[in-house]
Formats: sequence, structure tokens, C-alpha cells
Amino acid sequence: MLNFDIDFTGEFAAFFALSVCAIVGAVMAINFTKVVHTALSVAFTFVALAGLYVVLEAEFVAFVQVLLYVGAITILMIFGIMMTKHDGEGREPARPLLETLAAIGCLCLFGILFYGIRNANFPAESAAFKEDNTREIGLQLFSQYAIPFELVSVLLTVAFIGAIALAKREEDAP
Repeated sequence: MLNFDIDFTGEFAAFFALSVCAIVGAVMAINFTKVVHTALSVAFTFVALAGLYVVLEAEFVAFVQVLLYVGAITILMIFGIMMTKHDGEGREPARPLLETLAAIGCLCLFGILFYGIRNANFPAESAAFKEDNTREIGLQLFSQYAIPFELVSVLLTVAFIGAIALAKREEDAP
């Protein structure tokens, strides 16, 4: 069951280091109490995920990850933080029983996932990649998925306008 036939290459080391960075960033995002620190740790997690995409030879997805999530979404989160008031921020009381149960649940989930992945039979050969995968993504996006692409852009624009309207209304309130 625990047959570890792993070749310790540079790719394995990079994947392991970036995975640890992504997990640490996500845990830090959950545990920070200040919203700005949480936004920065989420950005750190996004950068680590972009590095994982590069290791997995999905360069276009890594570029989009950096451009959209690290750049746009993180800046949007920081603008949202700056435009809202945080007067009631305080430290929650410690709940050791809840934290212990959460840690036990996380360990159980890790064990189940580890067991499932180790016993899974993954196919040895997958579908061949196109030579220019970025071009293929563009062709699919603007031909077959043009309407969902435009709907997502409209949804994001409406969400941004709604956030500005809510922040403006909160600012005007006495």
C-alpha cells in the first residue's frame, strides 16, 4: 500500500515546494484576523498555484492565473477592504474543543484522500496535447463558448458596479 517509488528530480522538488507554499498560504488566509493580511496570503496562494501550473506544463493557465487572480482579484479585494469600514473587528474567543475537532477532521480527510489516491488506477497514457494549446483554447473560447464568456464578463461587471454602489451607500450613511 505504501509503495513509494518516487524519482527525486527537480520537477518533484518544485512541485513539493509549491504545494507546501499553496497549503501554507491557504491556512494563513484562514487564520489571519486582519482582512488585508488575509488578502495578501490569498495572493501568495494564487502565485503558488500558478507555479504548480507551470510545473504541470500548463503555461497559459499559469499566465491567466497570475493575470486574473493575483492581479485583478487581489487588487479588487484590497479596494473592497479600503472602501468598507472595519470598526467592529476584534479577536474571537478561543475555542479549543472546536479547534481540536477541526484538526481531527482535517487529519481524517487527509487520510481518506491519501488512501484513495494511493489505491486509484490512473491511466498511463492520456490524450495528446495540441502543439499550440493556447491557440486551441482561444478558438474554443471564442467559437464554441462565446456566449458563456460574454455572460461571465457581464456578471463580473455587474458585481463590480454593485460593490461600488454598496460602498458608496455605506459611506453616505451617518
